[in-house]
Parts: sequence; C-alpha cells; structure tokens
Amino acid sequence: MSREIRISVRPLVEYAFRSGSIDAPLQVKNTALLDGVKTHQRVQGQYGVNDRKEVPLECTVEYKDFTFQIEGRCDGLLKDEEGKVTIDEIKSSQRGVGQINAEGNEVHWAQAKLYGFMYAKDHGLEDIAVQVTYADVDSDEIKSAKKVFTLTELEMFLYKVLDEYIKFASVKAAYEEVRQASVKQLNFPFAEYREGQRKLAASVYQTILDKKKLYVKAPTGIGKTISTVFPAVKAIGEEKISKVVYVTAKTITRTVAEETFDLLREKGLRMKTCTITAKDKVCFKEETICQPDYCEFADGYYDRINGAILDIFENEDKYDRETIERYARKHTVCPFEFSLDLSMVADGIICDYNYIFDPRVALRRLSDSNRKNYTLLVDEAHNLVDRARSMYSASLNKSDFLSVKRLFTGKDKGISTVAGEINSYLLKLKKEEIPDERYTTRQTKPAELEELLEGFLEACEAWLLENRGSDLYEDLLEVYFNANNYMKICRLYDDHFITYLEQFKSEVIVKILCLNPSRLLKEYTKNYRGSVFFSATLIPGHYYKDMLGGTEDDYTLALTSPFDKDNLDVSIAGISVRYKDRERTSGKIADLIYKTVAEQGRKGNSLVFFPSYQYMNLIFEEFTEKYPDVPVLVQEGSMNEEERERFLQEFKSGNEGVLAGFAVLGGIFSEGIDLKGDRLGGVVIIGTGLPQFNTEQEIMKEYFQTAGKNGYDYAYVYPGISKVLQAGGRLIRTETDTGTLLLIDDRFLTPKYQQLLPAEWRDFRLR
Repeated sequence: MSREIRISVRPLVEYAFRSGSIDAPLQVKNTALLDGVKTHQRVQGQYGVNDRKEVPLECTVEYKDFTFQIEGRCDGLLKDEEGKVTIDEIKSSQRGVGQINAEGNEVHWAQAKLYGFMYAKDHGLEDIAVQVTYADVDSDEIKSAKKVFTLTELEMFLYKVLDEYIKFASVKAAYEEVRQASVKQLNFPFAEYREGQRKLAASVYQTILDKKKLYVKAPTGIGKTISTVFPAVKAIGEEKISKVVYVTAKTITRTVAEETFDLLREKGLRMKTCTITAKDKVCFKEETICQPDYCEFADGYYDRINGAILDIFENEDKYDRETIERYARKHTVCPFEFSLDLSMVADGIICDYNYIFDPRVALRRLSDSNRKNYTLLVDEAHNLVDRARSMYSASLNKSDFLSVKRLFTGKDKGISTVAGEINSYLLKLKKEEIPDERYTTRQTKPAELEELLEGFLEACEAWLLENRGSDLYEDLLEVYFNANNYMKICRLYDDHFITYLEQFKSEVIVKILCLNPSRLLKEYTKNYRGSVFFSATLIPGHYYKDMLGGTEDDYTLALTSPFDKDNLDVSIAGISVRYKDRERTSGKIADLIYKTVAEQGRKGNSLVFFPSYQYMNLIFEEFTEKYPDVPVLVQEGSMNEEERERFLQEFKSGNEGVLAGFAVLGGIFSEGIDLKGDRLGGVVIIGTGLPQFNTEQEIMKEYFQTAGKNGYDYAYVYPGISKVLQAGGRLIRTETDTGTLLLIDDRFLTPKYQQLLPAEWRDFRLR
C-alpha cells in the first residue's frame, strides 16, 4: 500500500533545488511580502480578458511506493487567440530587473514547470508554454522568458524533483506512521482531570472542529497548558490539523510548553516540536550579520541544510535551543534559519508572539494555505493587547536625521540631502501643527514624510551595502532600520491608528500609534483552523474578546478555580492610595503590610506590590523605620536575569521569621513566577493597577469613548485590573498551597471593581 504525502509546489521545489548562501540584503521600504503582492497585482492587471489569475491546481502522482497529492496556485494562466495556454510565474524584485537573467533561476522555473505539468495533465495537453516574469516593485519594468515543454518532459522533470524529495519523504512518512499510532494510544497524562480541566480540553477540541476562536478565562492551577496542548495533539492524530503553533509572551511560559510536550512524550507520544529563539540570542557570531563573506554559517547554508534537517529529524524529537545549536554547529548552518526551516517539518512550533503577529518579523513560512491546517494556542493572552499595540506602532525623531545630515555632509550627497529634507520637513510640522502646544494629534499619516523616507531608505541601502567597515556604518544602520520599521507600520494605518506629533526643545517626534490592534490580530489569526486565547486574567471577557479580534460567533469560556476556596484568605482594606493621600496613609499601610506578613508565622514569605517605584520607596522608608528586624527585598528598576534569580532564591521553603519582597505591579515579579508551597504565604496588592496618567493613555481613552465604548475603562480600569489579578495569581499555585491576599485601595469596595474580581476573591473580609 502506497503512503500518501500532501505537499505544495513551492516547498517541494525549494527542497529539491535550493542552494547557495544566506545573503540578507537590506530591504527598502516594507516587507517583501507586501511589495510582492502589489507587484503581482500590477502584472496581473495587464492580463487580457481570457486570462486568469491565481488559478488553483492539483494533481495526484503515484511514484515509488508513494502517492503524492501536489497542490499549488499559479500566478497566471494566459490564453492566446488560438486558445493555447501559457503558465505565468511572477517574481518581484526590489533591485530592478535589468540585471536579472530570466532563464537562470532553477527554483523559479521548477515552480512554473510543475504548474505546467499539473495543468497539461489535467487538460490532456501534449505540450504547454511556461513563462517566468520578473517585475520591479518600484517601476513598470518587466522581464519575461518563455519556454515550451512536452507533457513527457515535464513528467520526467517532476520525477527528478520527487527523487530528491523522497530521500526525506521516506523518513518523514515512516515517522508519521509511528506518530499517529502513538497519538491514538495516548491518554491524558494524569490519573484524573482537575475541576474544569476536562471542560477546557473539550472546548479546545470543539473549537478546532468548528474552525472557530475560543477565549478562555482559566484560573491559575487549572492546568491550562496541558488542557490546550493535549486536545490539539489528539486533533493531529485524527488528521483534523497538521500542526500546533503555541505562542507566548515570556521565556518561562515557553519552557512550560516544552515541558508539557516532554510529559506527553514520557507517556508514549512521538511528536516533533521546534522552539524558535530570537536571532540575536542564538547567533554564533559576535555581530548578527547574515552575509556569506562574514559568517561561515550563512556561507553555503542552502547547500548543507537538507542534510542537517534529515540528520536531526532522524535522531531527535525535541528541537529546543540546545539541540538546534548542537546540530547547527555540526552541519555549519545558521541556528536561527535552521530553527525556521525545522518549524516547517515539526508538528509543533513554540515561539514568541512576534513570530506570528509582528509584521516586521512574522514567519513568512506560515502562509495562508498552510495555516488552514494549523491550530494556534495563545498563552497568557492578556499580554497580547499591549504587545500588539507596540508591534503596530512606530516613531521617528528629528534629531536622528539632523545627525545623519551632519555626519554625511561631504561624504555622501544623496544621504545628506534627503536627511536634511526630512529634518526640514519635521521642523515645518513643528511650526505649522504644534507651534504653541507640546503635542498634537491628527487622524492621517504625513504623506509627504513617507515620500521623503522612501528616498532616504534607497540612498542608505546603496551606501550600507558598500561601506560595511566604515565608522559611520552603525550610526546610519540604526536610523535606517528605524525608518524602515516606520514605513512598514505606515502601510497598516487605518482608523484604528492616530498620528501623534510632539516637540521638546529642539526635538520633534512623529509617532504612529496603534490604539486598537483588534483588526490586525483578527487578520493574522483568520486562516487558522482553531485559535485559542487563554489566560487566568481575561477579565472582563468582553473587553479581551473585543481587543483580541473576536466576533459574536466566536466562543468564550470562563472557568472557576479548581482549588478549595478555604485555601485563600482574602481581605480588603478600604484606604485611599490616591496620589494626594499617600503621605497621609503611608504609616497605616506599612502597619497593614507588617500584620499580613507576620500573620503567616513560620510561613512568612510575602510579596508586596506597588503601583510605582516612587510609592514603593516611600513605603519602604516607612516600613524599615518601623520594623527594622524584618528583612525586605526591593525590586530594582533594571534587573538582569542573575539579579532576578537571586531575588527569588531568597523565598526559601521553611524560612525562619518573615521576609517581605517589595515589587511593582506589572513588573517582572508580578507574573510568570512560581513560588509553590511555603515559599510564598502572602501577597499584598496596593492600588488598582491603573496605568500612569499620560498623554497617550488619554488619547486612547478619547478614542474608545468616540468609538462608543467606556473610554476610561478601556484605557485605565481593564488594563489595571489585569495587573492586579496577575499579581494575586502568584499566591495559590497548587491544591495544597494556602495563603493570605490583602488588597489595599478603597476602590476595591466599589461595585465596578467588585464585578471585576474573580469569584474566589469575592468572599473577603474587611481590614
């Protein structure tokens, strides 16, 4: 019985014919993806009335014990007056097409020839014309080459491609048989489900079946990771999906995802997972320069990558950072690009949000056609709202362009001239739009600035490619990348954005602010077969569903804590901690902190969270003066990993006496840490976590108010309560944990905030 393999044309020919080096040229303007789409559309716009564009093609080929289901979409299907067909494969170029040999790229021709074979076979043609068209993204310049092939020639060519691919396909097919068998016998890895866990797992599976989105409020301790991963793995076993994409905001949650797959492997699962680590962290070189003349891991990368993939695929199931680096050194390939290539052959991808949602670094390998067979799991989804706003925002400083103008005067006229023009334009903005105010906003982006930046990027690219060793290189490169990022974000601009212009002394800042990322998040997730957004703090649910791109048809699920409510002692102190009252109430708050810490007795380790460093320092002085015998750890403004770890190590099990850790809400210690058992017995949260009052928050408030929402809640209350819930979630991590939670702020006693507290916090006592 032949084994079936479904594959698209492009990855098939790239596997068979790719060769050479990684050569990452500086890219002018936006991503090649957006430029390519527009260029394709421009060429297709010149087609005749009988021509067709974006034509889906597929064929079934029996070859060497395999049944290949090959599919793809050709750019153009052209018919002349006699009805003869030409397959058109369009490729865009950012450097013009004058120097391109239209007959020279083997991969491009291979794609076109396979499309030609698929069409000719399906329509009973003896021969067919195949054409590759190169189009410049910046002009109407086009260069084409056309060849005619017989069906027999194309069939022999296909067999040549398949012969190369079968080397890997045989190994992959044998593995997939083992994987499917292991999934079928796989049981939930624990003796029983916790309360709510079965419901969550079932909801995730149903979401995949129905091709929907699911928004889940799942309290700490319910086992969110295993409850989302396990049903997705089962869906792979039942061939509902082909891949799980697990995205997180922090390294520690990526580790939890890896450990979850490890647990399933211990129970008999055979499944390959790939963790993508940031390029600058895994790069073997001193500088991250992806050029063959600098990096031996980039030089000849495509000549060696197939062997590297085959080697690791045959010998490993877990492609974590350590494993990828080991095989990358063995085969002398770039570890970052290696991880991206491995992500396409793995069953699961574990990565940061930005590889899915950030247009500047998103994985282009995850095409729309691929995603329809993938499930997306978004961990700690409450973080995605602010992360997405940041991803889709950009800014420019006038001083950067003035500096470039001065540095390049007399050295490169093109760069100095256009940098000076940008500097002058920003001065003009300052005089005409913000003459008497520190800032102003507008609903449109500055179109003239975009035109100037186009010229700046082109001038910079030419110089940077030829002057890598120059003393000016790094200075210009930083401004170049910042301008490039600004241009990428410009292309996303719509009524969810606003332009913010600010002046300070001689500085002028232009910001494109994404106020509402929902449309873009919806766009990036729309083609997945099931997307699940989950967190302990998706409260209120309607806010997160709205901000994360949900619709009325999408699913929601709110689960209660699986732990005994008697394990958590909640109290609220109705004291004002507003700025005007802080000096007056500082002594009372210091006393409450001490009582909460001291009440723990031997289990006295506590974390105390403050709304700001300034307020924390005020209470620290009061507390240490009153209670000098209590050891206090204080979060510093910028702590490296070693310093953070030392801070957490002080929270030892079995500490004698009491220990207080002072930290900031929304900071590094308020989420993602796991102090189980008697390492943590108390949490004190001071304030409601409201974001600091500033111009940008006020702009956001006004935007949502105008859009028919409660602007204050969207800009301040909901983001603030998320920080509170995350900090409180540090306390009870397992079914045997107990502890005391104290909330200090009179606003917690108002109906608005009472409704936002989780059910397990509402049975509180007053302090």
